[in-house]
Amino acid sequence: MTPIRVLIVDDHPMVADGIRAILESYDEIEVVGTLSNGQEVVDQSDALNPDVILMDLNMPQLGGLSATEILLERDAGRRIVVLSMHDAPEYVSTAMRHGAKGYILKDVPTEEIHKAILTVMEGGTYLCTGASGALTPDQGQDVLTAREQTILLQLAQGKSNKQVAGELDISVHTVETHRKNIKRKLGINSTAGLTRYALEHGVLQGTGADF
Repeated sequence: MTPIRVLIVDDHPMVADGIRAILESYDEIEVVGTLSNGQEVVDQSDALNPDVILMDLNMPQLGGLSATEILLERDAGRRIVVLSMHDAPEYVSTAMRHGAKGYILKDVPTEEIHKAILTVMEGGTYLCTGASGALTPDQGQDVLTAREQTILLQLAQGKSNKQVAGELDISVHTVETHRKNIKRKLGINSTAGLTRYALEHGVLQGTGADF
């Protein structure tokens, strides 16, 4: 069986090295690297080509949430599991809204980290025991991320995909992907529907847009 390629991103060397030692005890897992901040994973993820990224939240230069959003803009299929010391509901729900496939606490038993990796590799999501209790039913992944809200605002103002891409310095393909995800999450099929949603939910307040 081809080993599962895992990348560890944590700014505490002892934590990263400890997790690496744990994971390397499993024959089906290959640790392809340990990085110390979000910017490094953004810069090196393509070259390292991991199947699963274990991502800390609070890191210098670029935090885990921002790095997650950038990575998923480039490749929506990235499997990212947040590895954190925070079990507060706002941390868990925010991470999942940003597209993380799992959330595990740093003090979980070795088996949980292993189980989380296998679960997301099979297409599922994984919340460790301490994190799962932090989510309420309405805090799942169908809430728009901050990036999606920004793009919704741009689209609702009548801008084209190309114009939005230019404003946000991302590719047209990325905008199209976000647009599809927004429509899917909101259950809306048309641009007019997106504009109506933005008006009804206050997204356009204070923009000066005239509809």
